Amino acid sequence: MIIDSHAHLVTPLSLLGIRAGLEVSGGQHSLKWLQAMLPQADLDAALEKNIATMDDVGTDMQIISPRPFTLMHSHNRFDDVDLWVRLQNDIIHANVEKYPKRFRGMAALPQVNGMPIETVFGELDRCINELGFVGILLNPDPSEGKGDSPHIGEEYWYPLWERLAEMDVPALIHSAGCCGRETYDEHFATEESMAITKLSHSDIFDRHPGLKIIVSHGGGAIPYQIGRWRSHWLMTQAAENPSIAAFLKDLQAAAKAGKPLPQAPDELVTFDEMLKKFYFDTDVHDPESMKLLFGKVGVDRCLFGTERPGSGGGIDLNTGRPMDDLKFTIDNLDTLTVEDRRKLYQDNALKVFTRIPRDIVEGRLDG
Repeated sequence: MIIDSHAHLVTPLSLLGIRAGLEVSGGQHSLKWLQAMLPQADLDAALEKNIATMDDVGTDMQIISPRPFTLMHSHNRFDDVDLWVRLQNDIIHANVEKYPKRFRGMAALPQVNGMPIETVFGELDRCINELGFVGILLNPDPSEGKGDSPHIGEEYWYPLWERLAEMDVPALIHSAGCCGRETYDEHFATEESMAITKLSHSDIFDRHPGLKIIVSHGGGAIPYQIGRWRSHWLMTQAAENPSIAAFLKDLQAAAKAGKPLPQAPDELVTFDEMLKKFYFDTDVHDPESMKLLFGKVGVDRCLFGTERPGSGGGIDLNTGRPMDDLKFTIDNLDTLTVEDRRKLYQDNALKVFTRIPRDIVEGRLDG
């Protein structure tokens, strides 16, 4: 079974028109008003377009979330953001209800810059416990580029990590809009890279060993820049732990003398080991980058994800196919085994998203 763990709602333009009215109305509109203003025919057409795209590339199931750059997290009225997010989550729920074998929901949260993280718990609980969603979409920068959000390793986020670990709900780290110097594509890569480095220097995985965090877009720049972060990681550990500093000094001396290198102490946790506490999607749009990702974090930590619809719809000059046709890319990587592909397409997703109904998966495999 081919499970796309990173996909977004196909959004009719009429939905974005409702957002414009919501932003300028100053709280005048209710959720029922918003729902009544949205033509059902537009939603049906968008849904069928999504199904056709999935069929065209061989995707059996998508885990869908709202389009992140539309989420209004830097808007200053919580009630507006809450309504907007609830509306999109409800549309996703309706899509799942209509095609339960093709879709599962990943909930957006009403994150608002400057508001306590606990304000998202109501929608988190509703989507997971009432609507049957299987995960959440998490924006590491609700300020959307303004620079005043707490970074994701700070205590601001601790109540959310505790809640997610208790509920066994995975979080897909994915930036949203951007008000700064960057485009939202550039902002994605920046914030997703920072999410890894900041969380790596926190104790969240010690506090919550079962916490499942997926980093979008192959981990941003981290697989490519791993040498820089590895060096910084080791220098930090050496500065904080005299025994590690002594080991690194002995290691360097042995290398210079051409002697056998001493074995690393158990207390030394390498950046590579820390990196494998995260999960990553395959949404990198380039076969060589994908090979690099698999080589650095391992196939076991990667989930098939395409971000459809997203920024990968450009046509690859080498294949004539859209760059987000990532099943074609993975099927043609000669470095992967049959077992590797099964892990990427299905097994890893089922391990992370424990709320995906197993009877649906088994039925698809039998059929």
